[in-house]
Amino acid sequence: MSHSSSDSPSLAKVIAVVPAAGIGSRMQAERPKQYLPLADSCILAVTLDVLLSHPAISEVVVALNPDDTYFSALPQAKHPKLRQVIGGAERVDSVIAALQLIDTPASWALVHDAARPCLTHTDIDKLLSSRSQFPHGAILAAPVRDTMKRAGNNGCIATTVPREALWHALTPQLFPTAELLLALEQAVQAGVNVTDEASAMEWKGVSPGLVSGRVDNIKVTHPDDLPLAALYLEYHRHHH
Repeated sequence: MSHSSSDSPSLAKVIAVVPAAGIGSRMQAERPKQYLPLADSCILAVTLDVLLSHPAISEVVVALNPDDTYFSALPQAKHPKLRQVIGGAERVDSVIAALQLIDTPASWALVHDAARPCLTHTDIDKLLSSRSQFPHGAILAAPVRDTMKRAGNNGCIATTVPREALWHALTPQLFPTAELLLALEQAVQAGVNVTDEASAMEWKGVSPGLVSGRVDNIKVTHPDDLPLAALYLEYHRHHH
């Protein structure tokens, strides 16, 4: 009896997608933020190492800016599991370009932010094993732990938002490749603001699963985040 990959997701290929075509205006740096120094290399290099070294990930597709002058100098650029594609103006354009390069129809796409270098293999494993529970896909997320306030237009608190059901969306986000590509293309065509992969799937009527991930899987968006990311990486190195 033949089984399709949807019957046993663990047998389907997993391809990581890393949109890294951004210029990173918030960092006020002389280079795109993914190339800022971190742990003897740079943010993007550390992120790619986590994905390239994971045994369940068969390839990593990185989407780059057409004017990128940094990537080719990274040792990861020559890794046999790595493929490059030219990304677009928005994150979603880069993800679409990367997904179009994937020629394995029954595969799963694991989309991860270039600026989240503190991802652990344990969290990737958690997300991958959630496929039996969430066959339409899932994302790493963290429950909101603080009291949430909605501001009024005067800079004062308008209301307190109950946090019980609120989650921070993290990455990676894991979806069947073909379904994700279709959802992203259609959402862009419809003018939907695609903030992350899950939002396009939600727009299509799919409810992605929430997989509780580590809160130290932070996104480096501000210069202050760099020493914190370095600290977490150092911690991982000694505790794993």
